Amino acid sequence: MTAGAARPERTLLAPGLEISRIVTGLWQVADMERGGTLLDPVKGAAAMADYAAAGFDTFDMADHYGSAEVITGELLSQPAGRGVRAFTKWCPPPGPMTAAAVREGVQRSLDRLRSSRIELLQFHWWTFEHPDWIDAMTELARLREEGLIGHIGLTNFDTAHLRVLLAQGIPVASNQVCLSLLDRRATEEMSALCLERGVRLMAYGTLGGGFLSERWLGADEPAEVGDWSKMKYRRFIDAVGGWAALQGVLRAAADIGRKHGVSIANVATRWVLEQPAVAAVIVGARLGEREHRSDNLKLFAFTLDEADRARLAEAFAATRRIPGDCGDEYRRPPFLTASGDLSHHLDALPPVWPKQRVPGHTDRWRVDSGSVWEPLAGYSRAVRVGDRILVSGTTATHGSGQLVGGDDAGAQAVWILDKIAASVAALGGRLEDVVRTRVYLRDVADWQAVSGVHGRYFGEIRPANTLLQVGALVGGGYKVEIEAEAVVGRPPSG
Repeated sequence: MTAGAARPERTLLAPGLEISRIVTGLWQVADMERGGTLLDPVKGAAAMADYAAAGFDTFDMADHYGSAEVITGELLSQPAGRGVRAFTKWCPPPGPMTAAAVREGVQRSLDRLRSSRIELLQFHWWTFEHPDWIDAMTELARLREEGLIGHIGLTNFDTAHLRVLLAQGIPVASNQVCLSLLDRRATEEMSALCLERGVRLMAYGTLGGGFLSERWLGADEPAEVGDWSKMKYRRFIDAVGGWAALQGVLRAAADIGRKHGVSIANVATRWVLEQPAVAAVIVGARLGEREHRSDNLKLFAFTLDEADRARLAEAFAATRRIPGDCGDEYRRPPFLTASGDLSHHLDALPPVWPKQRVPGHTDRWRVDSGSVWEPLAGYSRAVRVGDRILVSGTTATHGSGQLVGGDDAGAQAVWILDKIAASVAALGGRLEDVVRTRVYLRDVADWQAVSGVHGRYFGEIRPANTLLQVGALVGGGYKVEIEAEAVVGRPPSG
């Protein structure tokens, strides 16, 4: 039998920020309060104090996790809260991210936490077609310099948009992503970029909503599940191949657990902790109801060997890969969230730019992106004529002139294709309607980086495409320009 450790291991998440490698997640506060009755903050803080006293002194929450910030604020105001690390997330609806709006969002969490500084503020953005996320991150960096924020993190950012931020020089300490024996996307390009650039991963979903445990080994598939966490990860199970695929992974983890004298949950979490880019795993807690601290401590008393990893690899081979990259489950099908399909939510978001009817035409519409060059040179960002949408040559320009993506051609291409997607959407189309793209490169050596980004957006759509090297692009620093054409099978509204 493997002996348990006395306290959880610790790691340096960022300069000056040492944390427990098991972070206690408070997302279930929202689930516990969904009937309308809020938890008693004093009792909740007492339950958190017990975690902190046992070495689990790092807590993760968000502005929408029920009263989690308020409960944590109660703890931080007490002597038992000294040394506690409280991380939160800001998840604003897409819209103008002015300095005042960003400060207001951060101050709201500071007030709830009864604190003058947030150790790690993690930012979530619903759709990258809305470009104001770059403004939000720029303002968060200013608030960090001011001292209101210790470090800036992300939540559910994909590799491409993390690369954009790094190219912009935004100091990103961490990215919180789903990572488990069922969902291994973060071990691919995301981990490679993080290891290259010094960004740490905070892994959630490591127990698959509780499905990665002895309780479900050999059990019949449940007809329905009750709590939000299980509703979410039931969708992940379906995506990887269903109940039979889960059972294969559980059997492998059980075999390894018997060998080391630990639980399936220990094996599942240990595998995530041993991924090189991972700083910590986030394990959810139902405050005042039940806790698994003693079992979690066993994570630090064993390691997986080559035979263990081979056994898991065998089980992985019988599963399907979760589609896309980290965070895609919130932004594109298949939507693997507790509430399921989020397309109604995303479709309800207002267009980034309003469409305007072209004077003198009943079937011609246009959109402008706010560039100073559009009215000066007399062109539109995109024009719709009948069922055709034509998008002008587009560079990585934000607002009236800011270059996004620095000297990274791939990062510039990400911004450009988001801008093209937003232009097409404003005129009633979708990226899936694009039938042709043309890519202009200043330096042909950038073809692979840009083509990789193009493939990320159009890998299943497969429009006609031409890639050219040109002598120069207008404007300093621009490395790539892209134009697009789409054919839409339905008329625009309005």
